[in-house]
Amino acid sequence: MNDTSAITLDRLTSADDDVSAFLLASARELFAGRLDPTGVPADLAGFAEHYGEGRGCLLIARNTAGNPVGSIAYRPYDRRFPRLPYPGERVVEVVRLFVSPQYRRQGLARRLFRELLAQAGRDGVERFYLHTHPFLPGAETFWVAEGFQVVERETALPWQTIHLDRRLATAR
Repeated sequence: MNDTSAITLDRLTSADDDVSAFLLASARELFAGRLDPTGVPADLAGFAEHYGEGRGCLLIARNTAGNPVGSIAYRPYDRRFPRLPYPGERVVEVVRLFVSPQYRRQGLARRLFRELLAQAGRDGVERFYLHTHPFLPGAETFWVAEGFQVVERETALPWQTIHLDRRLATAR
């Protein structure tokens, strides 16, 4: 168990090599066998377009040595799920929640989310959208505990996507 009280959270608008490597490794760990192991996700390849000033928000948790140990982000929701269009609302998609194994079960994910929620309020976000999958242990339970509602469950294999959303208190 590590001391999470000394962990710092930083909002990034560009990614250095350490952050990029951490984000890529975390995606590969979470989705092992489901994603191209050599590919780079579009949001990481075009970091500034997704998380740059005025676009989205990416938070990195760093330990006392300065190493990334956790992340969470939101980026503009691209409405790629036509059944979930959210017309007239500023909606962002919550992505990239990951905590290194040695820092789990100590409240760091909740702390990351609470800071992301605060940033969203300052950025005028009206609704969070996210999706998760049953193969990610504890994900649905975590998000529901954080005020999200399940809006749709897909049953198609291999993803069985669970769509959730949460209206923010700062919304009009």
